[in-house]
Order: sequence, then structure tokens, then C-alpha cells
Amino acid sequence: MSKIRVGMIGYKFMGKAHSNAYRALPMFFPDVPKPEMKAICGRDPEGLEQARAQFGWESAETDWRDLIARDDIDLIDINAPSDAHKEIALAAAAAGKHIFCEKPLALNLADSVEMLEAAENAGIKHLVGFNYRFAPAVQLAKKLIAEGRIGKIYHFRGLFLQDFIVDPEFPLVWRLQKEIAGSGSHGDLGAHVIDMARFLVGEFQEVIGMSETFIKERPIPSAMTGLSAKGDKDAPRGPVTVDDATLFLARFAGGALGSIEATRFAPGHRCTNSFEINGSKGSIKFDFERVNELQVYFTDDAPDVQGFRRVLATDPAHAYSEAWWPPGHTIGYEHTFTHELHELMLALSEDRQPVPNFHDGVACQAVLEAVDKSIEERRWVSISELR
Repeated sequence: MSKIRVGMIGYKFMGKAHSNAYRALPMFFPDVPKPEMKAICGRDPEGLEQARAQFGWESAETDWRDLIARDDIDLIDINAPSDAHKEIALAAAAAGKHIFCEKPLALNLADSVEMLEAAENAGIKHLVGFNYRFAPAVQLAKKLIAEGRIGKIYHFRGLFLQDFIVDPEFPLVWRLQKEIAGSGSHGDLGAHVIDMARFLVGEFQEVIGMSETFIKERPIPSAMTGLSAKGDKDAPRGPVTVDDATLFLARFAGGALGSIEATRFAPGHRCTNSFEINGSKGSIKFDFERVNELQVYFTDDAPDVQGFRRVLATDPAHAYSEAWWPPGHTIGYEHTFTHELHELMLALSEDRQPVPNFHDGVACQAVLEAVDKSIEERRWVSISELR
């Protein structure tokens, strides 16, 4: 298998990130099949054509059904809004196409399970877009935990803090509408922290949470793209139907305790996606705003030099680093998508499921919904109640 022909549905924020990764992969990771950017799909012909030319796709389609029906497409990349994921994925699976779907997998757990079952029954490969797993510093954290170097895990603390909608006049973008997005900060930001916790610590056992919507109404936007939008404060207003912030406590199946917070109302935090893990032999800390660094502490260090040490995860000893630049030359957000695609293409060449896949998407959705249930019923909810 020397190449994989790709059709992508969506062309804005994630569309640009995925397109960049498809273009970078052959240059830096020639060990995997080369992605061929056959077609990009979107509803607005003018915006679509601009994206096609800018991102480097061969052709464009305005109907995703036509894209899936093409016989020159092997892989369907879904980065359209969340409410479109299920229908597209079911059709792609029925057509025997491999799927790369952005998170959250679907609007709810039932739809996520249906997508997983369809993909498994079709015998296709499937990847879900939890790109933050693929930062070299996070991969180092995983290695330290797997090797037992920080001992038995006691605590996981995770945060994903943003501030892009603090202004009450920021328009009512689709991410603030439950029927399209599924949830607000909980499903958009919290999903990444939940996946990180599962990746590093293990499965959740039970949760209890709380949430709030601080701004109840916002102006209807005149235009929006990615995380930006245009609108007039005098424009008609519509209701915000998702959470602005959600916090929850958790117990993990392995005995660790956890706390997770996701909010878009933390002024000064552009993208504080961070975690701290405490174990019997040490601790690790990560903040995506310092993506190349992992803070590490070991209890068996000599007393006179104990303290957190800064590890710059750019040396060849760290995952993916040999493909990029000399030691000390840092990488960024876009590289996590390239690493994510490397896993997908490698899995396709090895005829195995990539990780994270739809199983991980379903597991994440179960935790999200358990938290929602706990908020509604004001009690601890076991994940087993939903699975």
C-alpha cells in the first residue's frame, strides 16, 4: 500500500489543520503510505473553492454523498460540525471507506455506539481526532507511567481553559447551539481532557459534576469561521443552549481520584490544556501552551536536588522527534495532527486499528453523558450505568 486517497468533509478550522498534516506527512514521515488529497467537500461553493486552492486539494464536491460515492476515495475525513458526524460516518462505512472523524464522535452516546458498530461491521479502519495525545511530551508522560517510574497513580487533575467567548457580545456561533454541537465547553474542551485521562491513567469508574451557562443569549452572527465570528450587537439575539463551563470529580477504576475543569470563561487563558498526575514515586505536569515541555518530579532524587525538572521533549529520545528538527528546535500545535495521521497511515499499512479509534470515542462520550446525568440528578453516576 503506497498511497491512500483522501476525501475530506469540512474546510474551516479543522479542515485547515488536517490539510496541513496531509501535506506535511510525506516529507517528514516517508515510512507510511502517502495521502493523496483527492477531494474536499463543503456547502458554500465560493468558500469551498478558495479552500481547495489554498489547501491543495485536487477537486471539490458540494454534496458529501457524492464524495463518498466516488471510487477514487479510500478514506473519508470528517471534520464538519458535530451534528453531521453520524450520518456521514454511517454512509462512509456502508461504502467501505476508512474513516477519520473529529471528536466528539457524535452528539450522544447512542449515536456514537451506532457509528462504532457500523464501522466494525464494515471491517473498516477508524480513527477519532484526539490529537493532543500525539505531542511528544504527552507520549513521554505515557512512557513514564507505563514503565512505573512515577509509581501507583493517586491523582489526575486536568484543565482546559479558554476565553474566546468572555465578551457577552460575541456572536452565537454553532459551538454554542446544542442541536449542532451537542454540548459546550464540556464536549468540546472537556472531551480532550477526558481522553487524556483515559490515555494516561485508565478508565473512569464514576463521576459527579456541575455546570453553568453564564451568558444566556447572544447576537445572531452574520459570518463565522473556526473560533471567530462577526456580528452586530444590535442584531437579533438567540439563546445559548450549551454549557459555558463544566467541572467534575471522578474516581478511576484503578483507584486514582480525578478532577476535570473545562471553561471558555477564563480570561488570559487562550488554550490552557493541562494536566498534573501524582504517583507514589513522583509527579508529572504538562501544559499545552508549553507543548514541548514536560515537568517531572521523582521522589528518589537526592534531597539536595529534589524538585520539578523541565524536560524539553525535542531530542531523538522522544517520540516523533527524529522526523523533525535538531534537538531544541521546537514543534507546535499543527505537528500533533501530522503525528495523528502517521498513526492512521501506519495502521492502514499494518492492517490494524489505529489508536485512538471509535472505541475511544464511545468511551469518552460515556463519561461526558455520565457527567451530564450527575448534574441533572445531583449525584454520583457510575459509567457502567450508561454502557
